[in-house]
Amino acid sequence: MVDLLSRWRAVVRAVGTSPEPATIRAGERLLARWREPHRHYHTPTHLAAVLDVVDQHADLADQVDAVRLAAWFHDAVYDPRATGDANERDSAALAGSVLGGLGVPAPTVAETRRLVLLTAGHTVAADDQDGALLCDADLAVLAAPPEAYARYAAAIRREYAHVPEPAFRAGRAAVLTGLLALPALFRLPPLAGSWEAAARSNVRRELAALSAEPADPN
Repeated sequence: MVDLLSRWRAVVRAVGTSPEPATIRAGERLLARWREPHRHYHTPTHLAAVLDVVDQHADLADQVDAVRLAAWFHDAVYDPRATGDANERDSAALAGSVLGGLGVPAPTVAETRRLVLLTAGHTVAADDQDGALLCDADLAVLAAPPEAYARYAAAIRREYAHVPEPAFRAGRAAVLTGLLALPALFRLPPLAGSWEAAARSNVRRELAALSAEPADPN
């Protein structure tokens, strides 16, 4: 992922860093996390997709480089066996450690950590443009065409292959129900206008499938 590494170097330089070799090493270690073998959806492809949305709507952010950094770290720690918001808390802690070690200014580190933590529940204050952009970008897959959404849902199931089918259905249904309970899946007007209806349709369709009786393997 040479392009991703170039994007990492650019954003970290933009906010102030230690010498270049340390920046490159940090980016390579981050990408190694995104390539872990247990990942099927939370991969460099997802990272690139989130960064693409952020870049396309950078004018909507107050601190767009902090949003870009948060995109890099928001799933940097991803253990499907973790409970609650442990992954997001550990990802935020990793952001603090890595960015602090690179010499990124403390206010930018703090904002990056704050943004990463928002992705645990995707609940964003009305005046939080940066949080809205990150969370909207993270949830963009929900508005994908039905075939792409089905591939996303299947990849999530593979990440949770260790969970028995009944427990997975119940847990996944709880996640989807929580998303539908949000006042809006997308907060920024340009994205909400394009994506909200399609995303809710996809989520409801998956929720209905989870509630249906599983097919008899025999």
